[in-house]
Amino acid sequence: MAEEFDKLSPDQEATADAPVQEKPSRQDAGQTEEAPRRPGADLFEWLQMIMGCMLAAVVLFNCFARLTRVDGSSMDNTLKDGELMWVWSLGYHPEQGDIVVLNKKTAHFLGNRAIVKRVIAVGGQTVDIDYVAGAVYVDGVPLDEPYIKETMYYSGNPFMQQTHWEVPEGSVFVMGDNRNNSTDSRDNRLGPVDEDYILGKVVFALWPPAKFGPL
Repeated sequence: MAEEFDKLSPDQEATADAPVQEKPSRQDAGQTEEAPRRPGADLFEWLQMIMGCMLAAVVLFNCFARLTRVDGSSMDNTLKDGELMWVWSLGYHPEQGDIVVLNKKTAHFLGNRAIVKRVIAVGGQTVDIDYVAGAVYVDGVPLDEPYIKETMYYSGNPFMQQTHWEVPEGSVFVMGDNRNNSTDSRDNRLGPVDEDYILGKVVFALWPPAKFGPL
């Protein structure tokens, strides 16, 4: 009879052999909880993000594009004094008709400031100006120029008496859209401009809002 009490049923044996589940202690439970954030952690992360954005902007506007403000009236009415432009430089190669920004060393006699002009001809082309007709010819073909402010007239400036140019390779011939108030490649002190002086092409007008859009 005693032997029957010492024996366990198969179910009881399985239950007896199973490991006993222990409840986690309060100390163990506390270790799984997320540690409290340090004071100022959120601010530090925001500052990191802002600094990253600023660094990206510096790289963008120094290596790929830049913001430039129009200084003067030589590009009226296309671009007016004080307007803000977006200038693209990465991989840019000048083409006839482009509006470009030339760096401060281009025309030292203008006060060492960047200037905005339109590319009229590129290297290897010829430029002729007929002041009587108010026309510009590139390789003997008259340009259709709906962008100019008014009819061009002959200037009494002693540096602007030439009417024929052969543009060297690697250079561009530039003029302002306000032909009667623009110092450009017609001036012997400037002439055709080396492409190395080009900062980039004006691709977008940013300010004022009324002019916002591609150029």
